[in-house]
Amino acid sequence: MKRNVYPLEVLLWSIAFPGFGQIINKMYIRGAFFIVLEFVINVNANLNMNILYSFQWKSAQAIEATNYEWAMFYPCVYLFAIYESYFSALEKSGQEIKKFLALPFVGGAYFSTVGVIFSNVSNMVLPPTFVGILGIVFGVGIGGLLRVWFIQRIKV
Repeated sequence: MKRNVYPLEVLLWSIAFPGFGQIINKMYIRGAFFIVLEFVINVNANLNMNILYSFQWKSAQAIEATNYEWAMFYPCVYLFAIYESYFSALEKSGQEIKKFLALPFVGGAYFSTVGVIFSNVSNMVLPPTFVGILGIVFGVGIGGLLRVWFIQRIKV
């Protein structure tokens, strides 16, 4: 059975869980790699407890439960897995790969990592998980603006 690849579907599955987009793209080894890597980082950083406590608005417990030395790896792995699966889906579907496509993903990874660094401040208004998510949103927005700026300025 032949299956068409839909880049938006791949993007959304990859957002749900790193590695799933690669599996849909039939890149099984890469998909398994990202799933294992996500699991290892998640367990060592104790991210699930961070998320649980953050959604219960228990910032102190979320900060206490988290191993930040491991948590700082997560945004880059997460956003690279999303980017890589989306890029591959665009290639497989024959759609045009837009210039500087990586910039929103890189911006999201950078600002989310900075968010993780500052999310363990005890007097932060938002719980730790939300600081990282806000970093992704902010970074994707800045990366998108940079992408538009580069496209207008650089003729490649």
